[in-house]
Formats: sequence, C-alpha cells, structure tokens
Amino acid sequence: MPAGRLLLVPTPLDHGCEAAVPLGEVLPAGTIAAAAGLTHWICENAKSARAFLKRVGEVRPLAAPLQQQQIQELPRAVHKKGDHQPAAFDARPLLQAALQGADVGLLSEAGMPAVADPGSSVVRAAHDLGLEVVPLVGPVSLLLALAASGLNGQNFAFVGYLPQDAGARIQRLRELEALALRTGQTQLFIETPYRNLALWQAMLQSLQPQTRLALASALTLPAARCRSAAVSAWKKEAAPVANDSPAVFAIGP
Repeated sequence: MPAGRLLLVPTPLDHGCEAAVPLGEVLPAGTIAAAAGLTHWICENAKSARAFLKRVGEVRPLAAPLQQQQIQELPRAVHKKGDHQPAAFDARPLLQAALQGADVGLLSEAGMPAVADPGSSVVRAAHDLGLEVVPLVGPVSLLLALAASGLNGQNFAFVGYLPQDAGARIQRLRELEALALRTGQTQLFIETPYRNLALWQAMLQSLQPQTRLALASALTLPAARCRSAAVSAWKKEAAPVANDSPAVFAIGP
C-alpha cells in the first residue's frame, strides 16, 4: 500500500474575530476540495479544527462526518515554546495514518500551518519518513502584510514576537531598526492582539522619525487596514490598531 501525504491546509485569518469571511473568498476551490476529502488531521486545537471543518462542510460535503474525523492535537508545550528547533518535538508518531496510506491534513488556527505557527515539527517528520508534503494555497498574513507595506520585499525577516517587558521590548525595537536601516532588510513581527496598543506606543516612542512603519490588521476581513508611513507621520494620528484584532507590523527605511 502506498504511503499517504501530508497536506498543509491554510485556514481563514478570522480566528477569534467577531465576523467570519465566506470561505470561498479566502480559499480556492481546490484547497476546499482537498480539505473536504481528508479524514485525518493534526492541529493546534481540536475545537477550532472542527469549527473549520464545519465551514468546509457547508461548501463541500466532507468525506466523513465531524464525529468520525480523526483529529490529533499538538502538545501544549509546542504551542508555548514552538517546535521549529529540530529537538523540540518528535512528531513522527502523529503520522502513523499516513504511513498506513491515508492523507493527513495539518492545520493551524489561522493562515498557513508552520508559518508563524506550530507545525514545522510535523513537516520535518513527514520528510524524515519519506512522505510527500503538499502545501495548499491560502492566506499567509505575513506575505500579505509585506506586499502591502511598500517596504523591501526582496530582503526581509520575520522575527516573531517581541519581548513583553517594556524595557526589553524597546531595546529589541531599536536593534531591529538599526538592522533595517543598515541593511535595508524589512523586519516583520506580530503581537498577541491584546498587547497591540502597548507595542504601537513603544514603536512611536523608540523608533526614529524617518523610519517607515507599516501596519496590516484584520487582513481579508471587511475591516482590513493596510498603511505604511514614517513614524513622524504616525505620531500625528490616533492609534490605528486596537487590542481586538490580529495585526502584522513591519519597519524599514
């Protein structure tokens, strides 16, 4: 029996938001069809995975009812510490169904799994086991924000979350700004939504007036906003981001 594949299934970016976008507006028909055809899943959270599959089932019949879908969660420690380091977590046991011939889907709660989200350990394990890895088409917030920023899309880095401590956060911002101004490399980062305003205020406080600061929030949603301006210009406006919506931030020359 031939082995199954690992399918990387992107999900809408509206997780945790009040409004949900129609699935067909953010996922192509081929991705929806592939998701509907799966019965084995690895995910961050089983509840949100079932919610996504329910939305898929409203567009295209599922291969098995929700109650019969085989859903495995990544360990909680993976969520907190990440699984991008090779020794972080051995995900090979989660792929037994693929070794037995079934295609397996990998889900994050929003966007592309393993990009600014857990899942890289599962992808590594699939490669180590000789399984085919298939990334499906869908929204990736980091690339959407970068494209809309007007900053350098030829040389960029995603640096994840900044420190929570106010002093350490300002120090990190100044380090990233210095790197961006010296090399031209765009620096992308995110924050837990309830700390958006604290991060925004820290950026206005610590970054140089001429540094360009870009914000993309509520991407693919009706309230989506993408804007890029010098820090000096942003200081003349009210904060453009709230503590209730996912956002991506970028700085560069």
